[in-house]
Amino acid sequence: MRPGVSSIVHPLPAEEQLALLFHLTELPPLVGADERPPHPPQRIAEAYRYCDQVIREHSKSFFLSTQFLPLPKRRAVRAFYAFCRVTDDTVDSATDDPVRALAEWVQRVRSPQMIADDPVLLAWHDTRTAYNLSSAWVDELLAGMAMDLTINRYTSFADLWLYCYRVASVVGLISMQVTGAAPGAAPYAIKLGVALQMTNILRDVGEDVKRGRVYLPLEDLERFDLSYDDILNRVYDDRFRAMMRFQVERTYQLYDESWAGIGLLPQDSRFSVAAAAQVYRGILDNLVANNYDSYSRRAYLTFQEKLARLPRLWFDVRKF
Repeated sequence: MRPGVSSIVHPLPAEEQLALLFHLTELPPLVGADERPPHPPQRIAEAYRYCDQVIREHSKSFFLSTQFLPLPKRRAVRAFYAFCRVTDDTVDSATDDPVRALAEWVQRVRSPQMIADDPVLLAWHDTRTAYNLSSAWVDELLAGMAMDLTINRYTSFADLWLYCYRVASVVGLISMQVTGAAPGAAPYAIKLGVALQMTNILRDVGEDVKRGRVYLPLEDLERFDLSYDDILNRVYDDRFRAMMRFQVERTYQLYDESWAGIGLLPQDSRFSVAAAAQVYRGILDNLVANNYDSYSRRAYLTFQEKLARLPRLWFDVRKF
């Protein structure tokens, strides 16, 4: 853990998690903002184009899947994902004081005025206002990012589920405020979000070890006679492969259980969400093909492999 931050076994409610963040930095949760004149449309359009570039460079799978959205929805969803990306990078890339860096970022995010000097926040503020996006869900998302500063171990899958919900499922729930959805879609979006984040976790075990993090729950490690230290020491044996197989199969099940929710989305958004799910599921397929080695090999799909999945997916989505 970083100096001055203690490891918390059980996650806190969102308001308490963010209150802890500001307590650790002695910063106020919100700073005042001066009234500013509206930004010209050209400036806002440039901000959205910048968000497009962020997604193109840092999340090629998401950039591909969002290509299938109508332009207004595509622009808004990419601005939101760029916001998520920059928020995550604030935690992972800060070198001196990541706790303070995140707290200062949250202050700026909560500003009632557009932030003129940051194109991501400018586009995000425009999207948030245009679609009246839920502040409570945004706080849940920010609390999930803050968890990475106070928690580096999880004792149970239930605890890890909350983390996945905050950093991934909430992203889906907010995105549905942009795309629209029929009643009953939320539980499916939550499961898909957990599946997507679990895919990230299983793919990045080796990368997380470098940061001293072990997302794999202790209860699951112990089920296969493993410990946190085994993961930190990069133990790769039959026990590890069996544990990873268990995790992958559980994540496949979440993908399966979330599939019906695609049919509750508007027709112009179904293929985009299905493509994102299918591409990420393919990462699990690649992890299995690598014999569950997520220490020395990074599971991914090439651009050609992603494209190869789309024709069959198109017919599957049309069945809804």
